[in-house]
Amino acid sequence: MKKKIIYTLLLVLALFLIYAAYVISNPVSPLDTASYTEDDKEILITYSRPFKKGRLIFGNESESALVPFGKYWRTGANRHTMITTSSDLKFADNLLNAGEYSLYTVPGESTWDITFNSTNAFFGITQPDPEMDLFTISVPSNMLEDSIEQFTIDFIPSPPGGPSSTAIRLRWDLTEIVIPFN
Repeated sequence: MKKKIIYTLLLVLALFLIYAAYVISNPVSPLDTASYTEDDKEILITYSRPFKKGRLIFGNESESALVPFGKYWRTGANRHTMITTSSDLKFADNLLNAGEYSLYTVPGESTWDITFNSTNAFFGITQPDPEMDLFTISVPSNMLEDSIEQFTIDFIPSPPGGPSSTAIRLRWDLTEIVIPFN
Protein backbone atom coordinates (compact mmCIF):
# COMPACT_ATOMS: atom_id res chain seq x y z
CA MET A 1 0.00 0.00 0.00
CA LYS A 2 2.84 2.43 0.86
CA LYS A 3 4.45 1.75 -2.53
CA LYS A 4 1.22 2.71 -4.34
CA ILE A 5 1.03 6.00 -2.45
CA ILE A 6 4.70 6.77 -3.11
CA TYR A 7 4.38 5.93 -6.83
CA THR A 8 1.22 8.02 -7.08
CA LEU A 9 2.93 10.99 -5.39
CA LEU A 10 5.96 10.61 -7.67
CA LEU A 11 3.68 10.49 -10.73
CA VAL A 12 1.82 13.62 -9.58
CA LEU A 13 5.15 15.38 -8.93
CA ALA A 14 6.49 14.36 -12.36
CA LEU A 15 3.31 15.60 -14.09
CA PHE A 16 3.52 18.89 -12.20
CA LEU A 17 7.17 19.38 -13.20
CA ILE A 18 6.37 18.63 -16.85
CA TYR A 19 3.46 21.09 -16.76
CA ALA A 20 5.62 23.78 -15.07
CA ALA A 21 8.36 23.31 -17.68
CA TYR A 22 5.78 23.63 -20.46
CA VAL A 23 4.27 26.82 -18.99
CA ILE A 24 7.71 28.40 -18.51
CA SER A 25 8.89 27.55 -22.03
CA ASN A 26 5.56 28.52 -23.70
CA PRO A 27 4.28 31.62 -21.90
CA VAL A 28 0.87 33.02 -22.79
CA SER A 29 2.53 36.45 -23.09
CA PRO A 30 5.86 35.75 -24.82
CA LEU A 31 9.02 37.66 -23.96
CA ASP A 32 10.29 39.98 -26.71
CA THR A 33 12.81 42.76 -27.26
CA ALA A 34 12.78 46.03 -29.14
CA SER A 35 16.17 47.40 -30.09
CA TYR A 36 17.50 50.68 -31.40
CA THR A 37 21.02 51.39 -32.65
CA GLU A 38 22.11 54.70 -34.10
CA ASP A 39 25.33 56.65 -33.74
CA ASP A 40 26.51 56.02 -30.19
CA LYS A 41 23.12 54.92 -28.86
CA GLU A 42 22.27 51.28 -28.27
CA ILE A 43 18.95 50.71 -26.52
CA LEU A 44 17.27 47.42 -25.72
CA ILE A 45 13.78 47.09 -24.22
CA THR A 46 12.79 43.67 -22.90
CA TYR A 47 9.09 43.09 -22.23
CA SER A 48 6.31 40.50 -22.33
CA ARG A 49 3.63 40.78 -25.03
CA PRO A 50 0.09 39.96 -23.85
CA PHE A 51 -2.77 39.50 -26.34
CA LYS A 52 -6.08 41.39 -26.39
CA LYS A 53 -8.22 38.23 -26.75
CA GLY A 54 -11.45 40.21 -27.02
CA ARG A 55 -10.96 41.95 -23.67
CA LEU A 56 -11.33 45.63 -22.84
CA ILE A 57 -7.70 46.66 -22.41
CA PHE A 58 -7.61 50.31 -21.27
CA GLY A 59 -10.55 51.90 -19.49
CA ASN A 60 -12.21 52.51 -16.18
CA GLU A 61 -11.99 49.99 -13.38
CA SER A 62 -15.81 49.96 -13.21
CA GLU A 63 -15.83 48.66 -16.82
CA SER A 64 -13.53 45.75 -15.80
CA ALA A 65 -10.68 47.02 -17.99
CA LEU A 66 -7.61 44.80 -17.93
CA VAL A 67 -5.43 47.91 -17.42
CA PRO A 68 -7.52 50.49 -15.51
CA PHE A 69 -6.88 54.21 -15.85
CA GLY A 70 -4.96 55.71 -12.95
CA LYS A 71 -3.46 52.40 -11.79
CA TYR A 72 0.10 51.03 -11.89
CA TRP A 73 0.85 48.85 -14.93
CA ARG A 74 4.10 46.97 -15.41
CA THR A 75 3.79 47.84 -19.12
CA GLY A 76 3.42 44.32 -20.44
CA ALA A 77 2.91 41.04 -18.64
CA ASN A 78 4.89 38.67 -16.44
CA ARG A 79 8.10 40.60 -15.75
CA HIS A 80 8.85 44.29 -15.43
CA THR A 81 9.59 46.01 -18.71
CA MET A 82 13.34 46.68 -18.73
CA ILE A 83 15.24 49.32 -20.68
CA THR A 84 19.00 49.02 -21.15
CA THR A 85 20.96 51.84 -22.72
CA SER A 86 24.66 52.16 -23.54
CA SER A 87 24.55 55.96 -23.47
CA ASP A 88 22.75 58.72 -21.61
CA LEU A 89 19.26 59.52 -22.88
CA LYS A 90 17.22 62.67 -22.36
CA PHE A 91 13.44 62.33 -21.80
CA ALA A 92 11.85 65.79 -21.66
CA ASP A 93 14.17 67.61 -19.20
CA ASN A 94 15.28 64.40 -17.45
CA LEU A 95 18.53 62.54 -17.95
CA LEU A 96 18.58 58.72 -17.91
CA ASN A 97 22.19 57.64 -17.46
CA ALA A 98 23.56 54.62 -19.29
CA GLY A 99 22.48 51.44 -17.49
CA GLU A 100 19.55 49.11 -16.91
CA TYR A 101 16.22 50.29 -15.50
CA SER A 102 12.62 49.20 -15.16
CA LEU A 103 9.93 51.19 -16.89
CA TYR A 104 6.34 51.25 -15.71
CA THR A 105 3.30 53.31 -16.57
CA VAL A 106 0.09 54.72 -15.16
CA PRO A 107 -2.35 54.96 -18.09
CA GLY A 108 -4.90 57.76 -18.28
CA GLU A 109 -7.63 58.65 -20.74
CA SER A 110 -5.68 61.45 -22.40
CA THR A 111 -2.18 61.24 -20.88
CA TRP A 112 0.04 58.53 -19.46
CA ASP A 113 2.70 58.80 -16.76
CA ILE A 114 5.89 56.97 -17.73
CA THR A 115 8.23 56.21 -14.82
CA PHE A 116 11.84 55.11 -14.99
CA ASN A 117 12.91 53.22 -11.88
CA SER A 118 16.41 52.11 -10.87
CA THR A 119 15.11 48.67 -9.83
CA ASN A 120 16.11 45.93 -12.22
CA ALA A 121 14.01 43.22 -10.57
CA PHE A 122 12.30 40.97 -13.10
CA PHE A 123 8.90 40.18 -11.61
CA GLY A 124 6.31 42.91 -12.03
CA ILE A 125 3.45 41.75 -9.83
CA THR A 126 3.94 44.70 -7.49
CA GLN A 127 4.92 48.27 -8.22
CA PRO A 128 8.63 48.94 -7.80
CA ASP A 129 9.67 50.90 -4.74
CA PRO A 130 8.75 54.56 -5.46
CA GLU A 131 11.90 55.60 -3.56
CA MET A 132 13.83 54.08 -6.48
CA ASP A 133 11.96 56.15 -9.12
CA LEU A 134 14.35 58.31 -11.11
CA PHE A 135 11.72 60.47 -12.81
CA THR A 136 8.24 60.42 -14.30
CA ILE A 137 7.15 62.13 -17.51
CA SER A 138 3.65 62.61 -18.90
CA VAL A 139 2.91 61.96 -22.57
CA PRO A 140 -0.33 62.20 -24.53
CA SER A 141 -2.33 59.11 -25.41
CA ASN A 142 -3.29 58.73 -29.08
CA MET A 143 -6.19 56.72 -30.53
CA LEU A 144 -5.49 54.28 -33.35
CA GLU A 145 -7.91 53.49 -36.16
CA ASP A 146 -7.13 49.76 -36.19
CA SER A 147 -6.84 47.57 -33.13
CA ILE A 148 -3.45 46.02 -32.26
CA GLU A 149 -4.04 42.46 -30.98
CA GLN A 150 -0.70 42.01 -29.20
CA PHE A 151 1.04 44.62 -27.03
CA THR A 152 3.96 46.03 -29.02
CA ILE A 153 6.92 48.27 -28.18
CA ASP A 154 9.09 49.62 -30.97
CA PHE A 155 11.12 52.69 -31.91
CA ILE A 156 10.13 55.38 -34.39
CA PRO A 157 12.51 57.95 -35.91
CA SER A 158 11.98 61.67 -35.67
CA PRO A 159 9.71 63.03 -38.39
CA PRO A 160 11.33 64.72 -41.40
CA GLY A 161 11.68 68.42 -40.67
CA GLY A 162 10.63 67.84 -37.06
CA PRO A 163 12.61 67.95 -33.85
CA SER A 164 15.69 65.75 -33.79
CA SER A 165 14.50 63.07 -31.42
CA THR A 166 13.54 59.46 -31.73
CA ALA A 167 10.73 57.89 -29.73
CA ILE A 168 9.73 54.71 -27.97
CA ARG A 169 6.25 53.71 -29.11
CA LEU A 170 3.80 51.58 -27.10
CA ARG A 171 0.75 50.20 -28.95
CA TRP A 172 -2.07 47.92 -27.86
CA ASP A 173 -5.72 47.72 -28.79
CA LEU A 174 -6.68 51.23 -29.97
CA THR A 175 -4.07 53.10 -27.90
CA GLU A 176 -0.68 54.47 -28.91
CA ILE A 177 1.84 56.17 -26.62
CA VAL A 178 4.89 57.95 -28.05
CA ILE A 179 7.78 58.71 -25.68
CA PRO A 180 10.34 61.00 -27.38
CA PHE A 181 13.99 61.03 -26.33
CA ASN A 182 17.30 62.52 -27.46
